[in-house]
Amino acid sequence: MFTDAFETFLRGHCTPADVRAIEAGASHQPLWEALSGSGFLELMAAEEAGGAWLDLAGVLPMLSALGYHSVPLPAGQAIALRSLLPSEWEVPDGLPTFAPAALVQTDGSLLAPRVPFGLLAEQVLAQWDGVLWLLDAQAAQRRSCGIAHDASADLQWDAAHLPRHARRVADCCGASTLVAWGAALHAALLAGALTRSFELTLQYGNERSQFGRSIGKFQAIQHQLAVMAEHVAAARMAVACAFPAHQRVPALLPAAMAKARCSEAAGLVASIAHAVHGAIGITEEYDLQLSTRRLHAWRLAHGAETHWHGVVGAALLEQADTTVADFVRELQEA
Repeated sequence: MFTDAFETFLRGHCTPADVRAIEAGASHQPLWEALSGSGFLELMAAEEAGGAWLDLAGVLPMLSALGYHSVPLPAGQAIALRSLLPSEWEVPDGLPTFAPAALVQTDGSLLAPRVPFGLLAEQVLAQWDGVLWLLDAQAAQRRSCGIAHDASADLQWDAAHLPRHARRVADCCGASTLVAWGAALHAALLAGALTRSFELTLQYGNERSQFGRSIGKFQAIQHQLAVMAEHVAAARMAVACAFPAHQRVPALLPAAMAKARCSEAAGLVASIAHAVHGAIGITEEYDLQLSTRRLHAWRLAHGAETHWHGVVGAALLEQADTTVADFVRELQEA
């Protein structure tokens, strides 16, 4: 019920034309106000607070839909934030995002590198020394670090003013809680964008004719479409494992495997999609680039596959007597 309603909402309020307009500099406020007023951002909030108290499995389709429709705002972070803030907290106004890392510099300032939506965010949830903090992003110095039209930024807070712009959220909610959420969230977004890229490519292969028949009937194209399908399916399966039922916060290793698998698929799927489309695929008026640009941006967000392969590999090596198959199976059963 929630998924169908959310898809209908996004088709009406976040069309490709809306995404292009926001990326070109139009105000994002109408879309954000529509999202806030729709109630969908409260899906993980408690029922007494007006939410639906959804678990990870319940919220996954909505997070993937955000990636499928190339939503240019941190709606996924806003949904996940409800599972991280204490129940007595009032959710702050404005666009929230998650910091992949928070590093205290030698001068006492705080640096949060490569923050997704850092150019737009008004609140940043960050974690260091085992404590979750909510930071005022508007008080930070921002430096763009994303690809074209990507709102990622490095954020830095001056040491003298940092205490006034930081609120302590929780002392200890798990050393990897925010790390796992960042990985799992972007894996879900990637799964949606991967699906959209594949669907556009499959449709184009069936509609584009050359030498008297659709190019999708040529064996070389079919091979490439088959490779795309395999990677998209594997990515979606990995994401599903990171969003189990009856849990509200992702576990680190399933999230790591999901992000690694989706990031690994992102570059390959994007390259095949553009190879099949040819020149039309890179034009601004064609929708494919809305998805493939996000594949490249979200592949890097909260760690690319090389980082997460190292995390999973280290965990596997710690269990010397366990096979890879048993290692994965035990994570799914945990």
